[in-house]
Amino acid sequence: MSLLKVDSLRVRFKTEDGYVEPLDGVSFEIEPGEVLGLVGETGSGKSVTAQAVMGLLPFINGAVTGGRIIFMGEDLLSFSEEKWQQYRGAKLSLISQNPMTSLDPVYRVGDQIIEGMLLHLDISRSEARQRAIDLMGSLHIPNPAGVYYQYPHQLSGGLKQRIVIAMGLCAGPSLLIADEPTTALDVTVQAQIVALFKEAAIQRGIGLLLITHDLGVIAQICDKVAVMYAGTVVEFGDINSIFNSPKHFYTKALLECVPKLGMQKGVLRAIPGNVPSVRTFPDGCRFHPRCSGVESICRLQKPAEIHLDSGVNVACVKYSSYLKGSA
Repeated sequence: MSLLKVDSLRVRFKTEDGYVEPLDGVSFEIEPGEVLGLVGETGSGKSVTAQAVMGLLPFINGAVTGGRIIFMGEDLLSFSEEKWQQYRGAKLSLISQNPMTSLDPVYRVGDQIIEGMLLHLDISRSEARQRAIDLMGSLHIPNPAGVYYQYPHQLSGGLKQRIVIAMGLCAGPSLLIADEPTTALDVTVQAQIVALFKEAAIQRGIGLLLITHDLGVIAQICDKVAVMYAGTVVEFGDINSIFNSPKHFYTKALLECVPKLGMQKGVLRAIPGNVPSVRTFPDGCRFHPRCSGVESICRLQKPAEIHLDSGVNVACVKYSSYLKGSA
């Protein structure tokens, strides 16, 4: 049984100018102990997907209008807010984008870590303190007993991110969602944080949903990858299949934008145009205005998700013959 299964997820937001629908049939799965990368340009719907999984949409004028989110066999969409309070932090945990703003500046970092423990675990404050120090040590925080009593402004960006990770792991969740966790960090610290996430997934056996636009980070840590564009998943499969033999034109274009060793100056490609606004999604395949392999049918017909023999799912009319049993 999958740890998390998102099936045909649709989301709607209420705005001053009416309703918008940023997600249109998003589907993917995560197994226990597996790291799934959710990748795509800004505006693809990655963070909205995370908010839907965490049950946070009602707080930002949003709602799920279709599909299912099944976590450990339970339908998250049927949860009351009271049950969500029991699950958030304990079963599912979210690490937000910016560690600089995720910590309360007026509380010691140790107190912020043990808050989740005291809420979800039946332990004393002294036990929680020791668990927090042990957890900080496992995340390679130097002098964890001393850092426990420090305030966020006394820590570097890398240490702040480790504290935020500790907050996410403190109550022993089964699924950790990390939304752009390395964006505000320099390259060296990014590599350290990525290694910590992989280590946590392996040693603790938790599932990890890593949201990023950085394909380098995806390549280092993920077992599978879901490529998002304009509110849809255009390709989903294991990391080696997608990186070595991408099927969707968008996935191919993203990989061509990655600089490589030995590349000549001036040859780095870019995808023409921009991700469309949620108010102006085109008909048919949403990538067709920017696609190098566009055909006339792409402008008219929304592509179905097709399962290929390689195990990869792709949404592109180029592979429609697979639906007929040929190729």
